[in-house]
Amino acid sequence: MRTSKKGSVEMPAFVRQLVKETEKRVSSFFKGGRGGAAEGEPPVHGDKEKEEALLPSPYLDRPVLDKLCEEGCVRWGLTYALASMQGWRASMEDYHNCVPQLGGELADWSFFAVFDGHAGAAVARHCSQHLLGHVLATGGLGPEDEPERVTGALTEGFLQTDKHLHGVARREGWERGGTTAVAALLSPYNIYLANCGDSRAVLCRSAQVGFSTEDHKPYSPLEKERIERAGGSVSLQRINGSLAVSRALGDFSYKAAENRPPQQQMVSPEPEVSVLGRSPADEFLVLACDGVWDAIGNEELCAFVRNRLLVCTDLRDVCAQVVDLCLYKGSLDNISIILLCFPGAPQLSTEALHQEAELEDLLESKVAEIYEELCGRGEDPDLLAVLTILASAVIPGLPPGGGIQSKRNCIISAYYHQREMHNPSVPHGMEGS
Repeated sequence: MRTSKKGSVEMPAFVRQLVKETEKRVSSFFKGGRGGAAEGEPPVHGDKEKEEALLPSPYLDRPVLDKLCEEGCVRWGLTYALASMQGWRASMEDYHNCVPQLGGELADWSFFAVFDGHAGAAVARHCSQHLLGHVLATGGLGPEDEPERVTGALTEGFLQTDKHLHGVARREGWERGGTTAVAALLSPYNIYLANCGDSRAVLCRSAQVGFSTEDHKPYSPLEKERIERAGGSVSLQRINGSLAVSRALGDFSYKAAENRPPQQQMVSPEPEVSVLGRSPADEFLVLACDGVWDAIGNEELCAFVRNRLLVCTDLRDVCAQVVDLCLYKGSLDNISIILLCFPGAPQLSTEALHQEAELEDLLESKVAEIYEELCGRGEDPDLLAVLTILASAVIPGLPPGGGIQSKRNCIISAYYHQREMHNPSVPHGMEGS
């Protein structure tokens, strides 16, 4: 992040290492009481303790914090970035596809999508590579930009992707795997959003949520009705007590009802497609998996992203901050986000930069005060203790939608700065680890 005071600062290697060690120590702080079967896994029956001992945990002892970040731009003024992190999950099952220019007569069109796999990553990876091709193969996209044809092309593209996937899945043994998908197709005049599952797209327009796709959950009335007509049931808010989404690509064990088309199976591959006319008031569009939405709401995310755009020049940094925020708010899933900024997006603000620098100064002084107070009591200050005390304090100027969790990296850095000052031999001893 760039501020008027600190510039762009890389966290020292020893601090990054200590942060990773700290995450292991405070894992129960995030994971307490939030375990359970992963999406696509069967429920536990019978002797629960014995069966759980035989099943590999879907979670790690500490999160994988490394991020994949990308960025790009389009000639007509769109800029975009993405960030993706494995987090607490035992494996990374998220994939994405960013095509800023489709080429040819569609040179002014763009395509972006997030795929959130479950029961393995193979289906999400396959769909990220082939969905756009199936959409384009319908012939429904052209310079005339006819919404009805484009909507039909997106729907048919999803169905054809699922049909082609079925043969591949049987051959490769992927029948148990599946993926949700949320895609954005941008033309010079319209924004087309196609959602299948519980990944989500949110458009910020005129400083507020202008549109959001609807998650497809088994307990939603229309989804539940289709599931039951196809011979399934909804228990524990899951299909047959197991799968937590009601629309997805793949998941073919839920698509075996005879004499029923794909759209009427327990799990439907049909996306819900929405068409939004482009507007000068459009600021940005977010595509993200449920690892984001489990931790933060639409309004909160829009407020947080708007605030970050006022102080960050690098969209990758904005996305990375969203990913960190979701982790610190307790998300246990893989976390992936694509941020698309239109020409009307908030721009860097000198006033906001000044306020950000003041906030970081305040947090650093608060951390120093807490550290000194704990030392004065004869205690060895623990990071979790400092975070807990600081979380109960009133801190003015925190980023809207983010709260104290959004400044945790600043707080951690300030904590280890104090630790180094009081005991310089400890952190320097870990440098280069």
